[in-house]
Amino acid sequence: MEKYHVLVVEDDTEIANAIKIYLENQGYDVYVGNDGLEGLEIIEKETIHLAIVDIMMPRMDGLTMVSKLRERYDFPVIFLSAKSEDIDKIMGLNLGGDDYVTKPFVPMELMARVRSHLRRYGRYLDATAPKESDHVYICGGLELNVDTKTVSVDGKNVKVTPIEFKILELLMKNAGKVFSIDEIYEQIWNEDAYGSGSVVAVHIRHLREKIEINPSEPRYLKVVWGLGYKMEKEAKE
Repeated sequence: MEKYHVLVVEDDTEIANAIKIYLENQGYDVYVGNDGLEGLEIIEKETIHLAIVDIMMPRMDGLTMVSKLRERYDFPVIFLSAKSEDIDKIMGLNLGGDDYVTKPFVPMELMARVRSHLRRYGRYLDATAPKESDHVYICGGLELNVDTKTVSVDGKNVKVTPIEFKILELLMKNAGKVFSIDEIYEQIWNEDAYGSGSVVAVHIRHLREKIEINPSEPRYLKVVWGLGYKMEKEAKE
């Protein structure tokens, strides 16, 4: 794949320039916006593969920006914020964020997260290349195609993010098996699961909203209280 393009949306010029330097040293093409409006304008003009977005900004904050971009784009978004409370993390993830880094942060930790998300997103983009055969997992009316990276419910395509796809793939490949929150996080994010509960729970809820007729009474993605989540082997109508 050609060079990855990373968008940095941050109103603090010093922080934005520092992130830009680190990203360019890693070989990425970098675009910088000072607020959410500038960020959206850049996205309309350029091909973006990942965005690093500050939450608190003038004119348009990061949460509003990401909720708008998610109407059309599915590239990974990493939120930056000085706030560390779980409620702020959950709000950002609810609006379409994939990850969350709290200021002040260690630059190389941010770079590691960027690399991790871009690896997954790159595989997600490249997976549409034709292959000899498709690998399809089916549970009732839910169907997941590993080769084409598509998900459908009752014959209708459902748009999921790369991380949502990987979670669904893990559970459908192992239908009936219960995975704890830590196990899901470690297999999808490839890192220690310390403090990961809210992140996994938000992505699971997003999946339910997309694949379930009634998310409060799921047919497919079940919670096993006190243990974790599983995909039903045979969803009941």
